Amino acid sequence: MLNIQRFECNMFQENCYVVSDDTKECVIIDCGALHPEERKAIERYISDNGLTPKRLVSTHGHIDHNFGNRFAEDTYGLKPEVSIHDSQLIENLPAQASALIGMTYREEPAEVKNYFDEGEVIKFGNHALDVISTPGHSPGSVVLYSKDENVAFTGDTLFRLSIGRTDFQLGSYQDMMKSLKKLSSLLPADCIILPGHGEQTTMGFETAHNPYFK
Repeated sequence: MLNIQRFECNMFQENCYVVSDDTKECVIIDCGALHPEERKAIERYISDNGLTPKRLVSTHGHIDHNFGNRFAEDTYGLKPEVSIHDSQLIENLPAQASALIGMTYREEPAEVKNYFDEGEVIKFGNHALDVISTPGHSPGSVVLYSKDENVAFTGDTLFRLSIGRTDFQLGSYQDMMKSLKKLSSLLPADCIILPGHGEQTTMGFETAHNPYFK
């Protein structure tokens, strides 16, 4: 069984997830923690539950999902893992902050530990997350899928009744449509969808009601 705790972070209300199992090992997904109170909340949850963070994984390379990478490295010795196809984004976080929100990002970006691609398996404890490539929002956007627990972390590919923007630099609406079709064929209807922003949903609800599946 997976224990999943969501933390809403930064000015974009980004979802960071701490995912653990009965071994007490955990993986941090999309650590967007920017403000001290957000970082303290994550630290408190991990400490109170006696968890040992083992991996820091990003569903894609945009700044709002990676504000907390340096925090995770300084606190837990973790370095981010992200798709090789988003290397251009993850290696230029300060430039992203400046271009997207006019913010001077002063923290030294954490060095990437692992550039993965589709088919890689993110292992921790007694569980594994399969990496599914879903370009569109960014070239390296991925979904992290636990087949055993029937849950998928979709980043900014799929939201409840919506999808991630495709008008950013390196985004592609055509790729996004292909990725949605791919997800609808791979994930069962009762699969729980945990998105990068907003509330959870299911694959079946999205294929039935999300206008981008029409």
